[in-house]
Amino acid sequence: MRRTATFSFVGAVLFGAVTMVVPQTAPILASAQDPPKACSRSLIFNFEAVHEERNREVPVWRIPEDSAFFFQDGMTIDADGAPNAYNPQNTGLDDLSNAGSPGDWGALAVDHDGAPYVQGRDDPYPGFYVSMTSLADRTKRDNDPTRYVDASKIPYIVLPHDVVVQTGARLGDFAAVFNVRNGRTSNAIFADIGTMGEGSVALADNLGLYSDARNGGTRGGIFYVVFSGSGNGKPRSNDEINERAASLLRDWGGPERMMSCSEN
Repeated sequence: MRRTATFSFVGAVLFGAVTMVVPQTAPILASAQDPPKACSRSLIFNFEAVHEERNREVPVWRIPEDSAFFFQDGMTIDADGAPNAYNPQNTGLDDLSNAGSPGDWGALAVDHDGAPYVQGRDDPYPGFYVSMTSLADRTKRDNDPTRYVDASKIPYIVLPHDVVVQTGARLGDFAAVFNVRNGRTSNAIFADIGTMGEGSVALADNLGLYSDARNGGTRGGIFYVVFSGSGNGKPRSNDEINERAASLLRDWGGPERMMSCSEN
């Protein structure tokens, strides 16, 4: 999903993170009785995002002596990577304009002439375009829909390029996302380069959000934690995402710290 975003660097600092993880297939409510853990955070920079003519500044934080970073924002819904995301008739999960335009297809796999690949008879959605994500299985062909991370099945987050540069995040890193308003949480993987505050259809479902890529999402109340350097640059299954993210959370200090940091 293509949107415009810029950032203003305010100051480099120490490092840190927060996280709260549950299986994506069964998000749960956070316990209000758990004692909060300290959230002594340091600002890395303020990211200035522009979306639908609305500017917002998103602080990005770390906790000292931790490589993860976190921020709180809304969530727009990304369908990229789903085999039924886009088609020529514009009846896919997302509006075709969000995939780019002829000569500049940012979310569609294209051939050497820049023309989008169209799925064939043996593909999941014949007649639909092959929608891509930045994270991909490099052992598969560019026109193979299964090369990319399916937004309808895999909970993933999107980060702007400038945030990646400033934080050291890498495609394939693990994350945890917390819906402050309803207490639901989900594990996730960093799978696409794009805009701040964006997540896949599957991630939105886990968080109890309206997951329609055309009209869904929320303007605030979503807390993101990204474990920089935790991935291997490859797509992962839901089971792998859950197992690894849960381990990272335990090492970091548990969901209580995520709740504490989201309240600061």
